[in-house]
Amino acid sequence: MLQKQELQGEQNTVAALPPEEHADLQMIFGMRLLLAVAALLTLIVNPGNQAMSGQLAWTILPLYALYSGALLVLLHFHRGRGKFVYWLDVLWCGLIVLCTGGGESYFFPLFFFVILASSFQRGLDEGTRMTLASCALLVLASVLSEQEPNLSHLLLRTAFVMALGYMIAYWGGLSLLQKRRLALLREVSQQSNPRFGVDHTVASMLEKARVFFGASSCILVMREGGAAHWQLRTALDDSRGNGGRVSQMSEAAVAPLMAFDASQSVLYAPSLRARLGLGHAWQATARGSARWQRLAMETTQGAALAELFDAPSFISVPLPLHKGQGRLYVLSARERLSKADARFLTHIVTQVFPQIENIAILDKLASGAAYRERQKIARDLHDSTIQPYIGLRHGLSALRAKVAADSPLLGELDKLIDMSGQVIGDLRQMARTVRGGQQHDEPELLVALRRQAEQLKKFFGIDIEIVSERAFVLSDRLAAEVFQIVNEGMSNIRRHTTAREGCVRLACDTHAVSISIENATEAEAPRRAPFMPASIAERAQALGGTVQVGQAAGGATAVRIEIPV
Repeated sequence: MLQKQELQGEQNTVAALPPEEHADLQMIFGMRLLLAVAALLTLIVNPGNQAMSGQLAWTILPLYALYSGALLVLLHFHRGRGKFVYWLDVLWCGLIVLCTGGGESYFFPLFFFVILASSFQRGLDEGTRMTLASCALLVLASVLSEQEPNLSHLLLRTAFVMALGYMIAYWGGLSLLQKRRLALLREVSQQSNPRFGVDHTVASMLEKARVFFGASSCILVMREGGAAHWQLRTALDDSRGNGGRVSQMSEAAVAPLMAFDASQSVLYAPSLRARLGLGHAWQATARGSARWQRLAMETTQGAALAELFDAPSFISVPLPLHKGQGRLYVLSARERLSKADARFLTHIVTQVFPQIENIAILDKLASGAAYRERQKIARDLHDSTIQPYIGLRHGLSALRAKVAADSPLLGELDKLIDMSGQVIGDLRQMARTVRGGQQHDEPELLVALRRQAEQLKKFFGIDIEIVSERAFVLSDRLAAEVFQIVNEGMSNIRRHTTAREGCVRLACDTHAVSISIENATEAEAPRRAPFMPASIAERAQALGGTVQVGQAAGGATAVRIEIPV
């Protein structure tokens, strides 16, 4: 996953690169070797035009060719690909220019290779730094190698390197930015999965947008059509909140955040020109328009909103909701956001929120279908299960009346009558719960699992403990899948082991649901070869999860399932 869509810094790890990036690096490292060999051959073919060819050049150029070949070999072992390589390249280029004539050297275009490679791999900032370093080394090499540098040639070549280098850095950074944007759009679309539910999809989109823009926080204010309260969601930087928050707000409390026109995207980015009165800190564009205009914000209103966010720059875009309204804010504490950022944020919400509305509709349809199904199950349970048990109890009571008082069967019949009465009571309670959707202090998933564990203990004598966080929340559909997985695991303990005790551990964080199904082993029980439960594995794989079979504490067998959320 593009877990965080930021340009990564220096990474000298042994981890494998993505195929596309590895292919790019192979091309770059191969071209470095080609240029180094070409420079060396040029020196061999025409050594007389080089000012220092008889001394330093015959040492520097072969060493640079060996260095380039070594880097190409190291790339196959996933090493030598950090940004320090480009800084070494620019130093090598400076040495080559120094020993081959300084400002008059026709090897100075080697600087463009370094600028080009670093820009398209690391972005605008790194390319700009390489451009400035190249200009500085070109000037330094000219001063050191020539007693009287040709200032006109030096000025022209330096200006040429600076201008063309910055253009390369700009287009390289733009190419990298477009790749990141496409990756983010693809990822937020993939996260819009009905299985995860509306809450997870919105929270995931907010966090990914916050990371992409390097923002301190993202704030979503929205209200469905006819709702009495507004919903406020926030995604905060880890250092400020570690995760998102959801709260309800009244109309008066949310009024400052909804002060803009419903079709306007707003950018607040005060600059030096704005402080001097030459530009505008508040700018807005209408939906479907490419033209930005000054936003006439009242002095007190604009200052109050800027003070409320306590951020030097932010973007606000409207949500494209069919039924309801809302706005998304991206607040940056470090970076100055731009118009291009505002336009791209508009593309994000246009891509995601129609799908979120579809997910909400599916959830409502599923909830309505589930309610009707519960009513039907409750009626079927009463007619097809409870009534036969009642008839069985009456038959047992009639049979007991015919048995003599001193019969040894009397006690056994009393036990059967009592057991049937308990089953009837449990079934009636279950029918009431199914029919009315009874609320519990803990999630319905845990209630259902504990009920299954009680049934296993009552009928088969297997004691299975359910250990879980009481606060975790899953969507109904994902909870139903987790229930089936755990239920299958408990059934496997009964069918495939001799264990009389077991444990099910559930945990949920922002990234995954973790399930561990463990069964205690007996010393005298024959040792069984580990096996992969096929049904559990199929269900987990369908949810994008993984299954592992291993050992838990105390030598118990454990089936560990992890499902991404």
